[in-house]
Amino acid sequence: MRHLDTDVAVIGGGAAGIGAAIAAAKTGARTVLVEAGPMLGGELLSGMSVDGVLNARGEWVVRGVAEEIFEECRQMQGFIGPLHDFRLICYVCCDPEVLKLAIPRVLARYGVQVILYSQVSETYSDNGEVEAVVISHRDSRTLLTARYFVDASGDGDVAVQAGAPFEISDASGDLQPLSLMFRMSGVENAPFLDFVRDNAASLAVGESDYVRGGRSDEELAQAIHAQGAPSVFFKGNGPFLGGAIQRGDMFPTALIMIMPTSEARKEVCVNATRVAENIMGTDAAAVSAAMPLLTEQVWQAARFLKENVPGFENAAFAGVAPRIGIRETRRIMGEYVLTGEDCRTGRKMRDVVTKGAHHIDIHQEGIKQVRIPVENGGSYDIPWQSLIPQGLKNLVVAGRCMSSTREANGTTRMMGQCLGMGHAAGTAAAMAVSGELADIRKLPLDRLQATLREQGAVLEGTH
Repeated sequence: MRHLDTDVAVIGGGAAGIGAAIAAAKTGARTVLVEAGPMLGGELLSGMSVDGVLNARGEWVVRGVAEEIFEECRQMQGFIGPLHDFRLICYVCCDPEVLKLAIPRVLARYGVQVILYSQVSETYSDNGEVEAVVISHRDSRTLLTARYFVDASGDGDVAVQAGAPFEISDASGDLQPLSLMFRMSGVENAPFLDFVRDNAASLAVGESDYVRGGRSDEELAQAIHAQGAPSVFFKGNGPFLGGAIQRGDMFPTALIMIMPTSEARKEVCVNATRVAENIMGTDAAAVSAAMPLLTEQVWQAARFLKENVPGFENAAFAGVAPRIGIRETRRIMGEYVLTGEDCRTGRKMRDVVTKGAHHIDIHQEGIKQVRIPVENGGSYDIPWQSLIPQGLKNLVVAGRCMSSTREANGTTRMMGQCLGMGHAAGTAAAMAVSGELADIRKLPLDRLQATLREQGAVLEGTH
């Protein structure tokens, strides 16, 4: 077995992992990033908008490392920018093909050592200290030792193997559906937006008091048209999509979400598919079994758009996300468990290390979906203690597996929050290494927050 030693080991190369690896390296730590797949970025490569980096007011709530990635995309002509959905949120859109290049470029700039096609198969820990993990490759295994670990696996793999407590679902036993994003190119924007403007009753708009602002659905549809970007949500219980579901032209779904991915290719991403069978995302066989239905749904949705939506008549199927989207698995229990009330009331906390702004979003079967906005178009704080697993000294979690209730997880799982948590976790781990701290809890909070501010993170000053 090979042996590799480093200061900070980041497990998982999705949004949280790349945020953590960049932050750890720029804070001075030798950093290794381990990713199970062939590319870095996770759901950032799906074509979906990066939700949660702005609140509904358009205030940036996640900057720092996230902004560095966006700037790299801008330099490579792959940044579309912030848009409003006139439903609940603002978000950022980027070209996923450019992101495939931009993310490795930023990581390389800071000297992060990347190991692809590799996943953690074993974790060695003693008395709350993670000593090493075994990463399995196609042809060999490596013993990876580090002073500090960041679990950005999405599923909390390392934390669980090291003995951290965790929860799955809640008393309902439900798990959110699996989805598969896809893209279509050659979409003509002008006729599409005219169709949107003229079919206000079919749109999901004004779902919070702040966003609605006393406006009618027709006025909000006009605002989408005036924005000039294909950023639209057709609702499953509206006359357009609901009628198609009743006729059998579309499968039951809560929304067809359309957002731009490339102006040059006239390309959009479509989020519509769902397999709601309470599939646990760590069950490879069950996730794999969902692929045939998801691919059929992709093709049905693409055909439906071409046949029924002006502007899509000559559109071409342009690509599918590199992996099935998993919304919910394990949640590691930390020193603080973030609650739904914390999120929807926009609670501010003393030990804030990043922020969130996306509504609580819990997908369900058929056309059902829970969507609860953050009050007054604002944001909530994600506290440092929610990234520290109970019982572990030198491991920090970031991303979907952070410490929260199921309701809170419906907002903290967003890519913007994952980038922000990764930034905080990576910076903290590197500071703990340089300070020769045996327990992450000994890291002075004021020093961590000061460093995050210096690195561009947003900790205060927003609604």
